Amino acid sequence: MTETRPGTWLADRALLRVGGAEARPFLQGLVTQDVGTVAPQTPRWSGLLTPQGKALFDFILWDDGDAVLIDCEAAQAEALARRLMLYRLRRPVTIEPVADGVHWSPDGEEGVADPRLAELGRRWLAPAAAPAGSWIAHRLALGVTEGVAELGQDKTLWLECNARELGGVSFTKGCYVGQENTARMHHRSKVNRRLVVAPIGEAGDRTRATYPDLSLMVEHRRVDALGDAIMPGWLTEALASDSEESAAS
Repeated sequence: MTETRPGTWLADRALLRVGGAEARPFLQGLVTQDVGTVAPQTPRWSGLLTPQGKALFDFILWDDGDAVLIDCEAAQAEALARRLMLYRLRRPVTIEPVADGVHWSPDGEEGVADPRLAELGRRWLAPAAAPAGSWIAHRLALGVTEGVAELGQDKTLWLECNARELGGVSFTKGCYVGQENTARMHHRSKVNRRLVVAPIGEAGDRTRATYPDLSLMVEHRRVDALGDAIMPGWLTEALASDSEESAAS
């Protein structure tokens, strides 16, 4: 009997291509990640922030020669493209959708490791095919949040989205939108709240998204009141490190 391969296409993701003579310098001055480190085998998770350092969009940057592909929420692709166009001014930069899809598998050798956390699995770009069925459950079980519904839009400081721990920010690249407040929080170890995944309960002011079918929710909680939040190893280590640095200062 032939085994049927499970679907791999992430139907809720879309691709934008930022091209033109100044594509990379254009993005370098806007996003939280160092675009110069985006290479064929090293995509990077990144964000576009408000000047105050709050998340507007999160996405994964992929190498496309001199151009860059943005792996983003399908529901937010048009809004993200419009926002980028506001910054373009007269620069020779193009921003357009790409037909290919984003694919994921929890294991195997296809593609590259998710840039946020290797345990998230493998990711690659190819024409759309059969949809993947367990991505959200897999991601939430590892305590990783993404997208406007979970991160909020102009609601959550980028480091509160666990961007430092999940490789979503460079502290050496120079200026970008929201850089000043993000860098200040980092150097002062002042990340007092975190986005966390927890067993579903009564929704409140701190609730960002609920997943009744998975019995999980995403909340924005103070680090001294995480309660029953899922505590993956990467988050436990980060909180312990922050606590040690605060005690030493």
